[in-house]
Amino acid sequence: MKKLIALLTVAGFLTFGMANMAFAQNEQKTDNSAQTEEAVTEEAPAEQAVLMEDADETPQQGLHYVLKEKYIQGGALWMTPVLICLILGLALVIERVFYLNLASVNSDKLLKKVEDAIQTGGIEKAKELCRNTKGPLASVFYQGLDRYDEGLESVEKSVESYGAVQMGRLETNLSWIGLFLALAPSLGFMGTVVGMVNAFDDIERAGDISPTIVAGGMKVALLTTVFGLITAIILQIFYNYILSKIDSIVNDMENATISFMDILVKNKVK
Repeated sequence: MKKLIALLTVAGFLTFGMANMAFAQNEQKTDNSAQTEEAVTEEAPAEQAVLMEDADETPQQGLHYVLKEKYIQGGALWMTPVLICLILGLALVIERVFYLNLASVNSDKLLKKVEDAIQTGGIEKAKELCRNTKGPLASVFYQGLDRYDEGLESVEKSVESYGAVQMGRLETNLSWIGLFLALAPSLGFMGTVVGMVNAFDDIERAGDISPTIVAGGMKVALLTTVFGLITAIILQIFYNYILSKIDSIVNDMENATISFMDILVKNKVK
């Protein structure tokens, strides 16, 4: 809140300074118009040189400064909810990306280890191997091996049931990411509509359709839509990446469970 107040204060001083500068320039132009053409011609190069020096001395604005300025212009009332959607959405995205990367395993390598463990130490050794291996695939294999004494049919049902549970865990928080993805542009559009209403109110109070009033009001109103769409685009890219990652893991799990059942049938360990 203190930073926001400080930014508003700085923006107010800049606006006031720019207004005074514009007013001074207008007075200077009025005075110069009363002079002769020769005096204007002589002073024009000097004025251009001064303007060029001022332009060279003006520091370039960084991206963070521009974003802060646009954030203030858009209005904290509507820009803050969009920013919250971006922060929370990215937090959930980061959590899902880390989880899915940890859930990805080399299924062929794990199947080879399980088969070797069954051949050398039986079901108990294979269960110990799966228990000490991280990832949803190893958990599915462990549940199947734990039901081996009840028959292959029980193993298959256990693998399918627990596999569905693991797939559900992979999709955790996706609904919240989708909510923030849809909420950000909606809030942006709402801010735009409210800003347009305020702009028309300003026109009504002024009693005239001034280009300055219309352009300024529309710019401020459309900033919320711009930030909302940017937030939605960022979250949409990560959302599609997470979906493709989940599909890849699910397909790999389905193929691996089929190979797992083939291993149990081939070895027929009791």
